[in-house]
Amino acid sequence: MKIPVYMDNHATTPLDPRVFDAMRPYFAEIFGNAASRSHSFGWRAADGVEKARKQVAELIGASPKEVIFTSGATESNNLALKGVAEAYASRGDHIVTAATEHKAILDTLKHLEKGGIRVTYLAVEKSGLIDLEKFRGALTDSTILASVMYANNEIGVIQNIREMGKIAKERGVLFHTDAAQAIGKIPVDVAADNIDLLSISGHKMYGPKGIGALYVRSRDPRVEIAAQMDGGGHERGLRSGTLNVAGIVGLGAASAIAKTEMPGEAKRMAAMRDRLKDRLLAGLDHIAINGAMDARLPNNLNVSFGFVEGDALLMGINDVAVSSGSACTSATIEPSHVIKALGAGDELAHSSIRFGLGRFNTDEEVDYVASRVIEVVEKLRELSPLYDLEKNSGA
Repeated sequence: MKIPVYMDNHATTPLDPRVFDAMRPYFAEIFGNAASRSHSFGWRAADGVEKARKQVAELIGASPKEVIFTSGATESNNLALKGVAEAYASRGDHIVTAATEHKAILDTLKHLEKGGIRVTYLAVEKSGLIDLEKFRGALTDSTILASVMYANNEIGVIQNIREMGKIAKERGVLFHTDAAQAIGKIPVDVAADNIDLLSISGHKMYGPKGIGALYVRSRDPRVEIAAQMDGGGHERGLRSGTLNVAGIVGLGAASAIAKTEMPGEAKRMAAMRDRLKDRLLAGLDHIAINGAMDARLPNNLNVSFGFVEGDALLMGINDVAVSSGSACTSATIEPSHVIKALGAGDELAHSSIRFGLGRFNTDEEVDYVASRVIEVVEKLRELSPLYDLEKNSGA
């Protein structure tokens, strides 16, 4: 077992060696511009791009022509939200989303609000799930788009996207989902799930960084979006710029691997995740699992450790790569907006740790991480007068 142990696969995943093997020729040998139509160098690059487009489409049940390559899910989210707001401005000015979205959605919506778009931020239940009736009630005649992430990046909770998509369709509202954390880990089918726009990121699924995609439905209904980057008219005019051929090939290869291996991998991830959870629960008191366990990504575990600061715990387990629920800004340390949205107080929100298991983790690593966390939490609690009081009051 190698130290440090990497268990922060929601932040990024290591590149699968098979993906790198697929990309390798496109760095030097097949170096052409995919938009060069007059010679074989361009044709070979374009062939690589179109093969990858088909691989991505097959993973999500789409047509290849509905896949637009971008630099990642953040750009895809921006293109979807800003593109719809601009294209459908004459129909309405209202967007519905969740309070627990990724900053790539929340900050894009803040930008749109400055331009006059009205946004409803739906609260979530303690489970992290959105109440479907509240979702239905938030849609109005002026709503042009609803955007709800498929699986949360912090707590791994999977929303009932299929039903929300169905409700949106009944109301004639377009439905977008940021699926960066879900793609490659659980089955996603844009047709069955009633999804009109969907964002993908390569580096969350063992592909390269700096590449992603946006699915844009082409029929029933045909979705219009306004381009946010102008230039040579690449990607059906929706995303100009010379294509990152090697990155695109990598995203395609990662998609093909995920499509084949997802069922077995999900089962293995869930078993390791549950092993970690059970060991932590058996070894420590005053800990809480954040979000619903029965609607969660198979590789996610988010735990709050009472009477412990998350950042202190991270420093104590510096031979394990995980992340805290608190996000550092220039002057303050803010507790996670996702954990707070579940109804947790600042103290528990500050003490949350996200464990993101991955394709290359082992049971041995899980056992090591569990024992290290238990050891450090116990040491930190020895220094906590509040924990001492709690322990004595319960005696």
